[in-house]
Amino acid sequence: MTASFDLQQVVSCVSGYDPNALRVDAALAVIQASVQPVQAIERVAVREALGRVLAQDIASPIDVPAHDNSAMDGYALRGADLAAQGDTVLTIAGRGLAGHAFEGEVTAGSALRIMTGAVMPAGCDTVVPQEFCRVEGDRVIIPQGVVRPGDNRRLRGEDLARGRTALPAGKLLRPADLGLMASLGMAEVPVRRRLRVAFFSSGDELRSIGEPLDAGCVYDSNRYTLWGMLQRLGCEVIDLGVVADEPQTLQAALRTATECADVVITSGGVSVGEADYLRSTLSSMGEVAFWRIAMRPGRPLAFGQLRSGARSAWLFGLPGNPVAVMVTFYAFVRPALLHGMGASPQPQPMLRAVSSQTLRKKPGRTEYQRGLLTALPDGRWQVSPIGNQGSGVLSSMSQAHGLIVLHHDQQTVQTGGEVDVLLFEGLV
Repeated sequence: MTASFDLQQVVSCVSGYDPNALRVDAALAVIQASVQPVQAIERVAVREALGRVLAQDIASPIDVPAHDNSAMDGYALRGADLAAQGDTVLTIAGRGLAGHAFEGEVTAGSALRIMTGAVMPAGCDTVVPQEFCRVEGDRVIIPQGVVRPGDNRRLRGEDLARGRTALPAGKLLRPADLGLMASLGMAEVPVRRRLRVAFFSSGDELRSIGEPLDAGCVYDSNRYTLWGMLQRLGCEVIDLGVVADEPQTLQAALRTATECADVVITSGGVSVGEADYLRSTLSSMGEVAFWRIAMRPGRPLAFGQLRSGARSAWLFGLPGNPVAVMVTFYAFVRPALLHGMGASPQPQPMLRAVSSQTLRKKPGRTEYQRGLLTALPDGRWQVSPIGNQGSGVLSSMSQAHGLIVLHHDQQTVQTGGEVDVLLFEGLV
């Protein structure tokens, strides 16, 4: 990413900046202004480009389609031959198939039996679907009014004209984009290099899968949810495991992460407990823009920049509670990583829904509740909070369709009131 950056200059430009209780929108503004996209470009095969960010505009080298062609199975004719009154009767001049150009001529007063995708013969501008036609011997009979001149013809270049931008730089490539590039005959595509993200969990109580679970200890789930969310974004993931609550060990882990990654994500160790050493450790390795967010869950959240020699990396210090880790990732880390990947700005996938019950809230912080969606008979969506909303209840995240977002200035929502729901499906 970048070797040096004036983080304090960025935060000085944020209205109402408070490092101990920053609004969600202000925190997003700081992150967006600070994180710089990777610049390196590489070429990959089209089938390897899914989820990558396009590095350069792609202009179409050809017209798509390459010829005027039929949009229907039917009969191609000259629109001028359609009778103003009564049936139109035309002589069948032959047959045109997709991939096999008709070699003959379709003169006035005749029609060509044509299949979908077949090249339109010279002089013909209209296709009558076969279900509207009646064939008697070598003639086709077309009832009055079933088509107008120009109907059911796909024009050369109507999808993409030669030289037109087919895909813009910054596009996060999806399945349809792969098909589009294939339709242009492209074998390779220029993309930004993958973002390298290192992460670890901090806490003496944490155990990795396969280790014995001593009294007072828990298995570390955060590294697995982080791994899954990072994989969906297409990042190069570096798992540094569980790090003990000890200053020298933490510093060594942060130095290793900074030297091998663009972004460092930690979970745990950002609150004010006696064994939370991350805050003091960071003071010797870089600078932090903020420590706390006016939100629930996820209030303890650090964002800053780490340095180790000539290397630097952006830091996201997430809370330790499993739900808070996922909420803060979706709210802050995901948008930052997309920006760091060079992706064009895109809105979070929100759905407007009516609440099935009263949602109590005081203004002054953003709250996220896990919600379950159901479709109402009138076509609207209804959302219901799922059971226990505690920040350690990970099972509720597994059951939920998304997060009910109660914005900073929003107050209690009455039953039937509308709320925003941040959808889990649709997150890359």
